[in-house]
Amino acid sequence: MSGHSKWSTIKRKKAAIDAKRSKIFTTLIKEITIAARAGGGDPDSNPRLRHSISSARDANMPQDNIKKAIMKGTGELPGTTYDEYTYEGFGPGGVALFMEVLTDNKNRTVADIRHLITKYGGNLGENGSVAWMFDTKGQIILTRDNQDENTLFEAAIDAGAEDYEAVHDAFIITTDPADIMSVRNAIENKGYFVESSKVEMLPKNLHKINDENSEKAISLLNEIEDHDDIKSIYTNFEPAD
Repeated sequence: MSGHSKWSTIKRKKAAIDAKRSKIFTTLIKEITIAARAGGGDPDSNPRLRHSISSARDANMPQDNIKKAIMKGTGELPGTTYDEYTYEGFGPGGVALFMEVLTDNKNRTVADIRHLITKYGGNLGENGSVAWMFDTKGQIILTRDNQDENTLFEAAIDAGAEDYEAVHDAFIITTDPADIMSVRNAIENKGYFVESSKVEMLPKNLHKINDENSEKAISLLNEIEDHDDIKSIYTNFEPAD
């Protein structure tokens, strides 16, 4: 698959090692709350909520937490109101940054992000400054454990997947964003175990930078990703060999 950044692998390993469950749960609760507020509390008639619940289950979130988040979104329980925004900019060496944010205080969040990017020699850009460098795609990840590559490939294509790739210890199935849940359901119905599924921004081309800027970029990406209001961060960063 063209455009898949090594940062995706670094990020995935980091998440597995850190297991920052509290941050993961907080982000998922925000996403469920926003999805329920926007489209109602019935996942059968709210595709975004259905996918958010699926992601929460992938992270082993207790069902009670999911239920309460939905009820806060629909107004059945009191709770903080979160809004979603996207921010774009450039990091060390000119790498593109696209950030999805869920926050109850936009001014605080944008100030924090600007501070972090400036700290590492980058700058926050206007909306649209880097979005054109990415394609929005569904990404379904399966571990290699006990899963046959050839039959999985056939199952994915039959289900309507656009692309398929074996990366390190995982299989990555790419879909149109609108098809992510139908493809996931079809694969699971054939007995395959899905580790996670998410709509992501995939870089059209990778931007390779030198060792010094690579170290700065990794530090910046880690700090941004650890921020409580960051839902996702995407980049075209290709670390130096």
